[in-house]
Amino acid sequence: MTPAGEPRGPGSAATGPGHGITAEERAVLDLVTVDEVVELTRRLVRCPGENPPGQEAATVAELAAICAEHGLEVREDEVAPGRANVTARLPGADGPGLLLLGHTDVVPVGDEWTRDPFGGDLVDGRVHGRGATDMKGGLAACVVAMSALRRAGVPLSGPVELLAAVDEEETGLGIRAWIGDHARRGADANPDAGGAAPAYAGCIVAEPTELQTIIAARGDSYLEITVTGVAAHSGNPDDGRNAVTGAALVVAEIDRWHREFAQGPRELGGLVGVPTFNAGLIAGGQGISTVPASCRIGLDRRLMPGEDPDRVLAGVRERVDGLDLAARGLDVHVEMTMDMPGFASAPDSAFVVVTDAALADAGGPGLPLSGWTAACDGGFVARETGAPVVVLGPGSVNDQAHRPDESVGVQELLVAARAYTLAALRLLT
Repeated sequence: MTPAGEPRGPGSAATGPGHGITAEERAVLDLVTVDEVVELTRRLVRCPGENPPGQEAATVAELAAICAEHGLEVREDEVAPGRANVTARLPGADGPGLLLLGHTDVVPVGDEWTRDPFGGDLVDGRVHGRGATDMKGGLAACVVAMSALRRAGVPLSGPVELLAAVDEEETGLGIRAWIGDHARRGADANPDAGGAAPAYAGCIVAEPTELQTIIAARGDSYLEITVTGVAAHSGNPDDGRNAVTGAALVVAEIDRWHREFAQGPRELGGLVGVPTFNAGLIAGGQGISTVPASCRIGLDRRLMPGEDPDRVLAGVRERVDGLDLAARGLDVHVEMTMDMPGFASAPDSAFVVVTDAALADAGGPGLPLSGWTAACDGGFVARETGAPVVVLGPGSVNDQAHRPDESVGVQELLVAARAYTLAALRLLT
């Protein structure tokens, strides 16, 4: 057997895409069936889980039940009232394990649906419903892969774990709690060594990538800017200090900065694009006839892999200070309310090579390694554990996720489950 995390030698199945499946691997893959992955996806889609407001409980209960039915060790860890992470584990030996990562929340349903968003309808080779692509199909594929490995009885050099976290679509409560628990478990297991968290050969995030191996992704941050002025009657507006006018100057400056980024250098060979700003929320004033005393702006600032959120915050404050709103009698407060890191994995690392070859041999579309302009919980895993990370899953984040009539293809579900199975076999046997 090959040591965990090392690619096999020349001519073997894991040295590159499309190099074939061994008889031993074929026997395990025969346990991965399309009927099973479709049925599990439909079961999960039928559970509501909109966030906001954070209603993952039904999905959490169903996923935990599914994992138990498939003989996996299951644990639920409450991270907020009524909101629990699900961790499923397939035991192995003491070597580095494989972490499969997903989330149980979905974005609000919204309007313009032509089907029941929680119906889980199977029509024309696609499972329909909110979360089918983002990302209950990916979760189902993970469970089916782990179940096949368990039933095959293949000795693994390390465990396979599935973490399904809450609150990925908002502030990351679930992954932040898991990271803290991960560090504590490592310290408890190795008190004399100063604490060392359990090791992973790598992490596969089962988010929708159209079955393309993503080796780099941007992070994200939310900034809230509050402009405070003085209220007055609009018949004499100069008696007041207009916070909305000040906020408009801030938004215009942020837009200029965004356009500067667009003309700037592309890092990581252009895999993740450039930093971006989006002014997604603005609210202020109490009536047309009153000079507004307060206005609040909500900004989305996408982070590059390795970018320091504290430096980003300091940069925004400096840029806003340059507007000299104080000369207009306005106060400005800037804070960062959320940040999640990006990540970048080396394209020639053993983990990336093995995982991408597994995808090819599982029937993947043969797309090149690429980057993602979206953000995901994988950045936390890369930053806090040091494990290499890829994003790889069924469905399209651009064409299906967060849209009405969301759906995922049946064949994509099957290929994803097979890819996860092969990756685990090649990394852990």
